[in-house]
Amino acid sequence: MLNSSDLAQRRSRLTPEQRDRLAQRLAVGSSSVRQELTISRRESSGPAPLSYAQQRHWFLWQLEPLSTAYHLSGGLRLAGKLDMEALRSSFQALVARHESLRTSFRANAEGLPEQIIAAAGKLDIPVIDLSDVPAGQRTARAHAEASRISATPFDLTQGPLLRVVLIRVAPEEHLLVVVMHHIISDAWSNRIVIDEFAAGYRAKAGQGRQGQEPSLTPLPIQYADYAIWQRNWLEAGEKERQLAYWRNQLGQEHPVLQLPTDYPRPSKADYRAARHAFVLPVSLVVRLQRQAQSQGATLFMALLAGFQALLQRYTGQEDIRVGVPITNRHRVEIENIVGFFINTQVLRNRIEGHMPLRAILDQTREAALGAQTHQDLPFEQLVEALQPERNLNQNPLFQVMYNHLREDYRALEQLPGLMVENHELGEQTAQFELTLDTVEQPDGQLEATLTYAPELFEPGTIRRLGEHYLHLLRQLAEHPERSLGDIDILNEAEHSQLRVWGINEKRYADAEPVHRLIERQVEAHPEATALIFGDAELSYAELNQRSNRLAHRLIALGVEAETGVGMAVERSIDMIVGLLAILKAGGAYVPLDPEYPQERLNYMVSDSVIGLLLTQSHLRARIPHSGGCTVLELDTLELGGEPDYNPAVRLHGDNLAYVIYTSGSTGNPKGVGVPHHALAEHAQIAVDFFGLTPMDRMLQFSTINFDGFIEQLFPPLSMGAAIVLRGPMLWDSETFYRELIDKRITVADLTTAYWFLLVQDFARYGSRNYGLLRQVHAGGEAMSPEGIKAWHRAGLGAVTLLNTYGPTEAIVTATVSDCSDYQVDEGAIPAQVSIGRPLAARRIHLLDANLAPVAPGIPGELCIGGDLLARGYLNKGGMTAERFIADPFDERGGRLYRTGDLARWRADGQIEYLGRLDHQVKVRGFRIELGEIEAQLLARPEVREAVVIAGEWLNGTGGTGGARLVAYVSLHAGTGADAVALRGAICKALPDYMIPSAIVVLESLPLNPNGKVDRKALPEPEFANIGNFDSYEAPQDEMEEALAGIWAEVLGTVQVGRNDNFFELGGHSLAILQVQQKVQQALSVSLPLRLHFENPVLKDIAAAVGEKRSLISDESAEHAELLGMSELLDLLES
Repeated sequence: MLNSSDLAQRRSRLTPEQRDRLAQRLAVGSSSVRQELTISRRESSGPAPLSYAQQRHWFLWQLEPLSTAYHLSGGLRLAGKLDMEALRSSFQALVARHESLRTSFRANAEGLPEQIIAAAGKLDIPVIDLSDVPAGQRTARAHAEASRISATPFDLTQGPLLRVVLIRVAPEEHLLVVVMHHIISDAWSNRIVIDEFAAGYRAKAGQGRQGQEPSLTPLPIQYADYAIWQRNWLEAGEKERQLAYWRNQLGQEHPVLQLPTDYPRPSKADYRAARHAFVLPVSLVVRLQRQAQSQGATLFMALLAGFQALLQRYTGQEDIRVGVPITNRHRVEIENIVGFFINTQVLRNRIEGHMPLRAILDQTREAALGAQTHQDLPFEQLVEALQPERNLNQNPLFQVMYNHLREDYRALEQLPGLMVENHELGEQTAQFELTLDTVEQPDGQLEATLTYAPELFEPGTIRRLGEHYLHLLRQLAEHPERSLGDIDILNEAEHSQLRVWGINEKRYADAEPVHRLIERQVEAHPEATALIFGDAELSYAELNQRSNRLAHRLIALGVEAETGVGMAVERSIDMIVGLLAILKAGGAYVPLDPEYPQERLNYMVSDSVIGLLLTQSHLRARIPHSGGCTVLELDTLELGGEPDYNPAVRLHGDNLAYVIYTSGSTGNPKGVGVPHHALAEHAQIAVDFFGLTPMDRMLQFSTINFDGFIEQLFPPLSMGAAIVLRGPMLWDSETFYRELIDKRITVADLTTAYWFLLVQDFARYGSRNYGLLRQVHAGGEAMSPEGIKAWHRAGLGAVTLLNTYGPTEAIVTATVSDCSDYQVDEGAIPAQVSIGRPLAARRIHLLDANLAPVAPGIPGELCIGGDLLARGYLNKGGMTAERFIADPFDERGGRLYRTGDLARWRADGQIEYLGRLDHQVKVRGFRIELGEIEAQLLARPEVREAVVIAGEWLNGTGGTGGARLVAYVSLHAGTGADAVALRGAICKALPDYMIPSAIVVLESLPLNPNGKVDRKALPEPEFANIGNFDSYEAPQDEMEEALAGIWAEVLGTVQVGRNDNFFELGGHSLAILQVQQKVQQALSVSLPLRLHFENPVLKDIAAAVGEKRSLISDESAEHAELLGMSELLDLLES
């Protein structure tokens, strides 16, 4: 508790004579004090207004009338001969002396709450006698009774709000339970109650003193008098003076402290209270006091500074705000009154990692001193004035509390004939997610207690937090000059555990280049099937001969190590032949998707400086290339004269194998260059975690432009397994199932988004035969628990399901989680599906902003070390140096790739993916740099400002359309561009998955006080009629209306017109699968996917659906007619 009460404490220790002399001296010097500063007794004994603090508790009680979060409870074990009459009369005297203890509350005719003060009647103290309970059960029974008494809610409209119960365990063993509601008392009042009860008991129970009264100074006022005075004083101008300070101190933005939790926060905060207690060593307390005094601070300030520093390290946030109770008893009239005087203040500290601990303490001291001189403004008034965002599951302005107390219960040690011990009562409700209490005992011992919500935190997490707090306090006491970010808060045992979890030492370092591994399979099994494409099959020998002939041609044309060869070929056997040929010739392949916009292809070709291009005759004109670049058309190329033996090209492991372009923040994609040794070793690692054998058939699902393609091609061919190539069209679930059975596919590697749609559709059919399928991998974005449930509903529980994670820069997959561990029937699937543990040759580190390892449960940037990293970014030395850094944890001098992904360690050593650190996002499995889209928008001459965000927005059915991109732009004055024109312009430069679902044109983008775009202030987008704002035409018939409803549900649009284009509304290939599924369910029509692409306008696809239904109807009618004729013939024959 903020220690503004030192003077009050010193006054309380004065003798009556000293207090009188002090009062006289104060009276002499107070002639200039305004009359309103004097607290006088109220004239009426009727209802009185509530204080501001009481008003808040009245509101909280109405919100949660059954909550025990604001019960002040205590239990005392009394051993010895108890004087029951002395106990009763002592509490009776307390109730008579303090009006608060006989106050209840009600709403008046205007609905405003008021205090109702009852006359001083008799206090009922029930006695629960456990004499009849078996002796061995009494202690447990007494504890249970005490817990029940403490946990029984108060009705604030019915007094008394003081509950005193005596439990008789044995003739000379009692348990005294005292419970008060916070609205009538506070921690300071507890001391008053204890002191006056002890004084009364001693006076009445002492030998020869029976019937005596304790000598207590009469109270000048009562709590209701203070409540009236407080309102008058603040409204007279003091409120505005203090409010001005707090407005300046706390600013306009009020960030929520995002303390990482073990379990998701519920929508409504209703937490039990669990506790972890520990003691600060005396030597540490002494050193802390010494350091605090050297900086003009107090022990309280040092303890708070350490707590704020800890919160910064745990959250990574720089604006740390902690709620601190203050006694608010700096007036002599109220220091001995039982009542709710305590106020809560928000102590803010701006902490950056480079700050020395000394500076953090200095800032804490200044904030505490400022708060002390502005302590009268009620917290409720501050909240009302600052208007922070209110939420039922979090406290406004602060979410964590710190309370520092001095406890002195020595008065209880002097009760005649009794030995008194504290008794911990049962579980209560937690007021906050986390509270730290530090208590100074009379013997100098400092105890600390962390009260937390067990619904959010595991006990081990809080225990670890307490250890880290002690470590930071030691650093403050011994090394105040050290920067917070440089302090390692983990101990050696924790570091050792992280190494065990994060470093996989297994290696395949002697692996040959992948094409050499494939050549060994050719030698061993030349006739084994290597490729299956439609009805065509190619053996290993045939694949090797064709790729060798092409490789010899490439060598003759000058391809050698480090030569980039562009690859622009449709999905086909030629595509696989071309890739192997490039590697055999020593070159590095550069995939170029013919469907990419011309501008993007131009950049990729010029940046990679390809020396040769492999394509097909019908694609050649679409692929840019310089005049000096040799172009080979694989479908027309005659290679009969080339040799078919394996080329003997010498390669170094560091030679380039391929370059894949991913989204970049500068407006252009960036080329990730991967060396042969990394590709070869990962291929062997993938064989291991795929469990591949020569008997397997693996689906080649991904397009050549994405790194998943690599993992679906080289590992199976390296092991002698067969590859099933998917055609150019994305399979719907029916086609997938048919191909799965017909082609005898055993292993499939899919994007998570496609997998999710697939298993949802499979689940509708229930359990069925999936042929030889034994393992499926899903990767590219976070896996949904709902997908795992659908997986089991579809009867796929016996098929191994792996959740995979890895960026292109770390060679496809870096971690794997086996989802077979999740038992659906037991409800054991967590909200976040783990991405597992590191694969062989990977070193995973989760680091904070200062590159320090984070403790389990704490979010950190996922960084990947080891030898299996890309070279870097082609022609981008600065960006490479920024993302590929020296590994501070590798004694061999290795590198570390900073993924920009946020993750945390779970208690079982698995990694939980949390999202992106920057504005790079994943949408439908595609990693997208929002800056690239922004750069393309800003390249338009009419655009003045642009920002792109990704998120999920509710659609008309209450669900989400998945992750979407939304662009916000402002235009230069006088320009006439609109969202449709801008969309058309960027479609020429960006692939379809990077086109925003909505472009919102604003007069200007909102800015925060720092001059940055205020993303929270951007308006909600509308996904209706994007691309056809001025040409809306309502659907005309039942079919169009049904389809419009399905589109609206899938895309999350408000309305869909008959002229709207599915793709211009934000549709994409995976959304088409959803539409197809819903059309089949609602209209009993199954359309080929191609029809959706060929008829993207609503009225056209509606016509196609109508035609299909008509055909089905005609076939049904014809079938019925034939059936009727057959029955007639049967009848005539009989």
